[in-house]
Amino acid sequence: MENKTLETATLAAGCFWCVEAVFDDLKGVEDVVSGYSGGHKENPTYKEVCSETTGHAEVVQIKFDPEELSFSDLLRVYFTVHDPTTLNRQGGDVGTSYRSAIFYHSQEQKKFAGEVIGEITEEGIYDNPIVTEVTAFDKFYPAENYHQEYFANNPNQPYCAAVVAPKVAKFRQKFVSKLKK
Repeated sequence: MENKTLETATLAAGCFWCVEAVFDDLKGVEDVVSGYSGGHKENPTYKEVCSETTGHAEVVQIKFDPEELSFSDLLRVYFTVHDPTTLNRQGGDVGTSYRSAIFYHSQEQKKFAGEVIGEITEEGIYDNPIVTEVTAFDKFYPAENYHQEYFANNPNQPYCAAVVAPKVAKFRQKFVSKLKK
């Protein structure tokens, strides 16, 4: 077996259940873990993050093969599966824990984030300006086990059926050529 060099991306786009479900299906992605980043509390719990006292956002940490999927292409998918123009909210989920954020792991990722935001802004895809925060990565704390692969394990849960499933379907339709077989 060949030894691949994987890159890491840490992205916040509202509820991590939605984002994890999308990136799990994307060609070039090796692993997706739901968790918390961007705050000041060590080892926060879901309840603490939801209380808006930790500064953390719900994020996914993605391990991907840059030979198969560029960071820029990963971000292009990211910007289609959430609304990057709403500050501290995604749909009915409101608070800083639901903010749109890219936690870059290198100066190269920071540069690509700026370029992709510029492209999307220039294309006029959104009526309002993109408010996605682009911040240096500090720490990642995996969420509790029951949050991992949540949509895959709970597709009939009401939030999953009403919110996650339509986002996953939209992603699959738009990026059919980039889906894992």
